Amino acid sequence: MNAEIEIGKDAHGTPVSVDVEELLATRLLVQGNSGSGKSHLLRRLLEQSAGMVQQVIIDPEGDFVSLADHFDHVVVEGASYSSREIEALAGRIRQHRASVVLALEDLEVEQQIRCAAQFLTALFDAPREHWFPALVVVDEAQMFAPAAAGEMAEDTRRLTLSAMTNLMCRGRKRGLAGIVATQRLAKLAKNVAAEASNFLMGRTFLDIDMQRAADLLGMDRKQAERIRDLQRGHFLGLGPAVSRRPVAVHIGEVKSGGKNGAAALTPLPQADAAEMGELLHADLAEEAAEKVHQPPPPPPPAPPPVEELAQSMAAKAEPDETLSAETAAGDVDSVLAEMAAEEGATFRPIATSFRDFATRCRQQGVASAHIDMPTFRRMFAFASAGVGALEDGQRERVEAMAQGVADDVLAPYLAIVVSAARGNGTPDEEHLARVYGTASPGRIRRLLEHLEKTGLISVHEDFGGERTITVPGIEHVVA
Repeated sequence: MNAEIEIGKDAHGTPVSVDVEELLATRLLVQGNSGSGKSHLLRRLLEQSAGMVQQVIIDPEGDFVSLADHFDHVVVEGASYSSREIEALAGRIRQHRASVVLALEDLEVEQQIRCAAQFLTALFDAPREHWFPALVVVDEAQMFAPAAAGEMAEDTRRLTLSAMTNLMCRGRKRGLAGIVATQRLAKLAKNVAAEASNFLMGRTFLDIDMQRAADLLGMDRKQAERIRDLQRGHFLGLGPAVSRRPVAVHIGEVKSGGKNGAAALTPLPQADAAEMGELLHADLAEEAAEKVHQPPPPPPPAPPPVEELAQSMAAKAEPDETLSAETAAGDVDSVLAEMAAEEGATFRPIATSFRDFATRCRQQGVASAHIDMPTFRRMFAFASAGVGALEDGQRERVEAMAQGVADDVLAPYLAIVVSAARGNGTPDEEHLARVYGTASPGRIRRLLEHLEKTGLISVHEDFGGERTITVPGIEHVVA
C-alpha cells in the first residue's frame, strides 16, 4: 500500500509528499502565527490520510468538527460527558479504531485542559491488544504543554504535561503518533517539542520563535529571515517523513472548512449616519425590556449515551458485519493468503502482523472483530504453510491433526504435513526456516527434535545425511 500523501507543491510546482508510515514513527511539530494557515495545513494532512490511518483530534476551538461532514469521524462534545465517561470513550476509541474529533469549545480553558489530559492519558493506557496505529493531533498545543506555569492550577498543569509528554515521548510504542501545532514555540514545553523529528514552520515574527524555528530547520540567522517573509499557507518542511533538506511547500486545497470568520473584505451597507442611527435605536427600549422578562432558554439536548456512541464507533469500524459467515471467512482467508505471500512475512513480530491484518480488513471492508490475536496466530500459521491450497477434505483432516499442536511450532508442522499430503516428500530446511521465521539452521534442527519428542513426526537420517520425515496419521490426509 502506498503510504505517501501529497500536502502541497514546492516553488517549482513539484508535489511535496508526507510518508504516513514514517510519520507514525517520528511525529510532527507545526508552528505558525495566527493567520499563517496552520489549521489549514492540519486539515489537509488529515483529509489526505483519512482513509489510511485512525485519527484522533484534540480541538479546543471546534475548527475540525466539519471533518465529520466528509469523512467517518465521530464528534465527541467534551462538555457533554463526565471525566469517567471521557476515559471510557477513549478506551473504546482505541478498541474500535474510530476516528474522533474531541470538541472542547464549550468548556472553560482549564476544563478544556483537564478534559484533554484525561482523554490522552486513557488513550495511552489502553490494553496492549488495542495498540493500533493512530495519528493524534493536538491543536493549540501551547495550552496543553505550557513552557511555564500560568494561571492554571498546579495539579492541572502536572496532569496535562504528563499526558503530552507521554504522547510525544512514549506514545510511539503504543501506536500513538503525536502531531502538535502551536502559535508560539517559545510557549511550548521543550521536552514536548524536542520529541518531534518532522517540522513544518509557517510565518512568525517574534525573534525568539523565529530563531527556535530556524534552529530546528538547521538554518543560520540570516536564513531565518525567510520565516518572517512566508506567505499565508506557505511552510518550510524538514524531517524523515517530509524531506531530508528544508523544502518550501504551498499547502493544497481542502474539502472541509473551519468556522473562522471571513478574512476577505466585504462591502459595507449603503446607509448614511442618520439611517444607521435609526436602525440602531429603533425599538431599543422594548427589546431591552423583553430580555429582562425573557424566560430562561431550554436546556441543551442530552448527549448521546456512551453505549450508543460506542455502538456507532463499532459499526463504523466493521461496516460489512451483515455479510454471511461463509463470505466473511472467505474474505479473511484471502487477506491472510495475501499477507503470507509477502516476502519476510513470517519474520515479523506477531503483534505487528496482527495490526497489519486488522488494517487490511478494515480497508477492504472485511469483518474481523471476532478474530483476536491468538486466533489470528493460528490462522496465519495455516496460511503460511499453504493449507488453503489443499482440497476441502484434506483441509479438514489437517485441521483435526493440528488441534493439539502448540502455536509456536504450528506453522512448520503444518508445512511438513502439507508437503507430505501433496506427495512432495520432506520439505527442505530453507522452506521450513521461511515458514518458521528464522535464518538459523540450528533452530530448525532443534525444532525437528522437539516435534519428534512430542510424537508429532518421526525423523530418520541415514549415514549420507539424507533426512526423511514421516508424519503419524498422514495416510488419512493423503487417502
